[in-house]
Formats: sequence, structure tokens, C-alpha cells
Amino acid sequence: MSATDETPAVQPLSVDLRGLHRVGARPGFVDYLVQLWNYRQFVFFDAKSRVQSGNRRDRLGSAWLLLNPVLNGLTYFLIFGLLLNTGAGIENFIGYLVIGIFLFQFSSRSITNGARSLQQNRAVVQAFSFPRATLPIAINLRELLANVPVFIVMLLLVLLIPPTEAVTWLWLLILPAIALQWVFNLGVGLILARIISKVNDVVHLLSFGLRAWMYGSGVFYSFERFIDHPVLLQIVQLNPLFVVLDIVRDCLLYAQVPSWQSWALLGTWSIGALAVGAVYFWQAEETYGRD
Repeated sequence: MSATDETPAVQPLSVDLRGLHRVGARPGFVDYLVQLWNYRQFVFFDAKSRVQSGNRRDRLGSAWLLLNPVLNGLTYFLIFGLLLNTGAGIENFIGYLVIGIFLFQFSSRSITNGARSLQQNRAVVQAFSFPRATLPIAINLRELLANVPVFIVMLLLVLLIPPTEAVTWLWLLILPAIALQWVFNLGVGLILARIISKVNDVVHLLSFGLRAWMYGSGVFYSFERFIDHPVLLQIVQLNPLFVVLDIVRDCLLYAQVPSWQSWALLGTWSIGALAVGAVYFWQAEETYGRD
């Protein structure tokens, strides 16, 4: 047998697989939070660009962000304020209603769009590898940025529509209140985003749930009507949106420092919703876009 016919000996090769990870595998929760932080520039850019490009198809453009709560407020004032007289006994009912409508719309839009973020960006989720939570975070940040002029108009209406209110240092307290409201919106949006990604029918129930939430939040009536019904009164007072509205109304309309109990309750709702939403969303990270 010639030397050319000899079969070369197979040499064993040692490969270290410890540094390899399965593509699309869910990282640890802390690593996931680090990834989200690394995508912070993308989140901010996406939110900012969507705010700038929003409502381009409408002739009035972003003015609809202001017109929607104004028209809703006018409608509710005519129906509940004049026809049903739900504002009886409420000092400065117009300001009371304006704050309720404007802040409720902020939560409604944030939660609805955050909940549908995975569904509406399904092609992106299937095509690229990135932490999926960036989508609801970017959408909630977009809603916050888009509502800045809405909040300014809300303050102007409180200032200009009789009975007018004086500006005090308490007005600054609406900033942490809205920040906690945003955190709560994000937490609920993360929870619903995972649910809707699996069960799309929940989208059809979302609008009904938000409408019921609005009616139970004291948007256009006072909680004092439940004084004789302690159980209902307790349910209303534990409602996180009612707590937000109560804090902002105390600051803007009644020049009262909100109680520490209100802040503690709102903080608990906000941090709790975000913690539960983040963990719940992260647990299904590998499954998004694969159904």
C-alpha cells in the first residue's frame, strides 16, 4: 500500500460550549433589564419620531391630541353636568371635569397602545432579535411626550375658565403624580401586551374595560355620593386612577397638600404594576412572534 492510500488519523478536537447561547433564548431577568437599558437610545428615538410623525394623515395633525379631550369634556359636561347634574355640590365642576377627562385619556391611550404593541409590530418581532419590552416602553414614552402639550392646555383651562384658580407651588406636585401614573400605565401595558399576543380576542374587551374603569374613577362625579355605601366608597378610593385625579385636583383646584396616604397608595399601585408587568412580560420573552 502506498503512502498516498493511508487514511489520516482523526484527531480529537475539544470545543468549549460554555460560552454559547441558544439563539432567542430568554436571558436572566437582571440581564434583560441591562439589555433594555442598552436600548434606551432606540426607545427614545422611536418615541420621539412617532410623536413627530403622528396624525400626519389628518389635516389638523397633532391638534387632535388637544381636540379629543376638549370635545370629550364638552360632551360629558352637557350630559352629566347639565342634564344629569352629577356636578351638584362639586366646587369648580368644570375644572374637576377637565382634569378627569384629560388624565383619563392619557391612561387610556397609553394602556391601549402599549397593550397592542406586540400585535401591531409582529413583523418586526419576527424579523429582528431585541428585547421585546422596548416596544411597549417606547409607546408609553411616546404617549407621555405627546401629552405634554395636552397637560399644558389642561392647566390653561383651569386658569382661564371661571371660576379661575390661582397658581401655587402645589402645582409642581402634578409632575410626580403624572410620573407615577405613567409608571402604572406601563406596568398594565406590559401585562396586557403579553396576554393579547396570545389571545387576540382580549383587544375587543379592552375598550369595554377602560370604559367601566372611567365610570368607576370619579371622572365626572364626586366620591361623596357613596358616603352611605362604605364598600363602594372603599373600592372607588382604592382605584389608582381615582387616586391620581384626587391628588391633581387637590393641587390645582383646592390648594391642598395631598395626604401621604394618597401618595403611598399611588406609589404602591405604580411600582407594583411595573414590577408584576416586567416579570410577567419577561417570562414569555422567547414566545413572542412565534405563534
